[in-house]
Amino acid sequence: MSVFVLLFNARTDNEGIYSTQVGDRNVILMFEQEDDAVRYADQLEAEDFPKPTVEGIDPEEIKEFCEDSDYDFIIVTPEMLVTPPALNMDETDWQPETSKRTQSDDDERIDLEAMRKRLEKLL
Repeated sequence: MSVFVLLFNARTDNEGIYSTQVGDRNVILMFEQEDDAVRYADQLEAEDFPKPTVEGIDPEEIKEFCEDSDYDFIIVTPEMLVTPPALNMDETDWQPETSKRTQSDDDERIDLEAMRKRLEKLL
């Protein structure tokens, strides 16, 4: 069984996974139904967030990624009504492919590279 997650810059060196904050915790949403993930991605785009790619992944791999990254996760079932938060973060751990890199981006790239490698293991 697969779950569906939202990825930005999928299959690139600058890949990121969508998470939201609940309290002070980062939470990755794992959708049981692809249609629900696509609908959520469309809602993000409508709120001026870059549109993510919906990817099917084994839930155990995402759980392992969350454990390694100190993230929480929620399995979104069709019965649940989830909508993107009203506010987006000012800064993300990834940058859209079209942005130019700065020195601070290069410093953060090390952490992103480790996260990308963990995500690649999931695929």
